Amino acid sequence: MDRRQERELETARKTAMAALSLAPVDELKRLCAAAGISGEAEMLRGPETGLVSVRGRIGGGGAPFNFGEATVTRATVRLPSGEIGHSYALGRDKDKARLSAITDALWQNADRRADIEEKVIAPLRAAQAEADATSRAETAATKVDFFTMVRGED
Repeated sequence: MDRRQERELETARKTAMAALSLAPVDELKRLCAAAGISGEAEMLRGPETGLVSVRGRIGGGGAPFNFGEATVTRATVRLPSGEIGHSYALGRDKDKARLSAITDALWQNADRRADIEEKVIAPLRAAQAEADATSRAETAATKVDFFTMVRGED
């Protein structure tokens, strides 16, 4: 595998992990059950909950500053076939972190990747895109256009 293919695979894995991290745990459990993903994995780390520092920038481009902290749960698993999966998820849901790590490990197996993409990742992306579109539509409905009317008195 050349360097370009490695970068493409890394980018695809990042987008899959993003879909897993944004997924509601109930939807993730349902899709994993439908895809036949079992919870059979050796826990290497966690799931454990901790805090991460959140940084911000004034105006999006100013000097960085510590904005606050966020609760994150992480997990690392090893499948019986040897693949190691990782996950980080906002909040305290240990089931979500464990399932996401197992799904990540399965995604890394070239023989299972297409199946995981089709049955888990693609439906999650579609649901997230639909939720984003709904949110945009609701926001657009509240848009107010301000304009100045010139009166003829001046």
